[in-house]
Amino acid sequence: MKARWFAFGALLAMAFGGQAFPQGYPNKPVRMLVGPGAGGPTDVMARTYASKMTEIWGQQVVVENRPGAGNTIAPTIAAKSTPDGYTIVQCGISDAIAPALYKKLAYDLLKDFAPISVIGTTANVLVVHPSVPARSVQEFIAHARANAGKIDYGSTGVGISTHLSMELFKTMAGVNLVHVPYKAFALALPDLLAGRITVMMSNLPAQVDTIRSGKVRGLGVTTLKRSPRLPEIPTIHESGVPGFEVMVWYGVCAPAAVPAPILEKIHADTLKALGASDLRTRLEQQGIDPGSSPAREQYAAFIKSETTKWTKVVKDANIPSQ
Repeated sequence: MKARWFAFGALLAMAFGGQAFPQGYPNKPVRMLVGPGAGGPTDVMARTYASKMTEIWGQQVVVENRPGAGNTIAPTIAAKSTPDGYTIVQCGISDAIAPALYKKLAYDLLKDFAPISVIGTTANVLVVHPSVPARSVQEFIAHARANAGKIDYGSTGVGISTHLSMELFKTMAGVNLVHVPYKAFALALPDLLAGRITVMMSNLPAQVDTIRSGKVRGLGVTTLKRSPRLPEIPTIHESGVPGFEVMVWYGVCAPAAVPAPILEKIHADTLKALGASDLRTRLEQQGIDPGSSPAREQYAAFIKSETTKWTKVVKDANIPSQ
């Protein structure tokens, strides 16, 4: 009888190919899909996380950028991938925005993905070219109202947090700006520095150096508290647009059908990574506040609440679905 049970157990192990038993995971490289293009803050964050997970797992975590379509290409690919834990995806604020903007997404964010953990958070920051005659949010609002429909603002794509942050700002501040979307931050920044576009709402980590060097002028951050990276820049909330708040968040998700033991292992090892002082230091140097890897259920509830929030923002801003 014991021999029969032993043989049965061996057959089960072969049938599952190691998927159901986390102690065998991972035994080959893991692909991490990232929506934004290479070089931007999301990409840098993802590569920092991937590097630490490579160290913990002893298997390469390969970052694969799939920019475009409001960062929906990466989750579309991930949703269709084999649910074995060897494809994970960077999931963040843009993913909570997308359901309100796209009528026919090839996936359901809340059903097709298993949230793993928040990796970090940061603010967006409102920046202008130095030629703009405004040194505060209120001065910029006055300038924009005096030049309604004549000021271009850049973003890293339709449906990205940089786009929706500015649309929320337009609604709450009562200004009319013209949207110029780019496929990646690396394409938008040169036009801002050259003055071909006037203003941007950027992830704060991407603009720390340009603000400190005087290449752009920072007017306000989108969180309710000032950023310790640029404490001299006030919040938009305290600068005459009360209640304005956008927190950018970065996280990791996996296809929902990945076996639960593997999901729990990824979560546990992410918790280990986020507890490492070297990873936290590297994230903080990038202007990202490290996450605390809450329970997966808490992260799922947070994503749901963010989806509800941005659905309202899109509706209030009268942004048509695509």
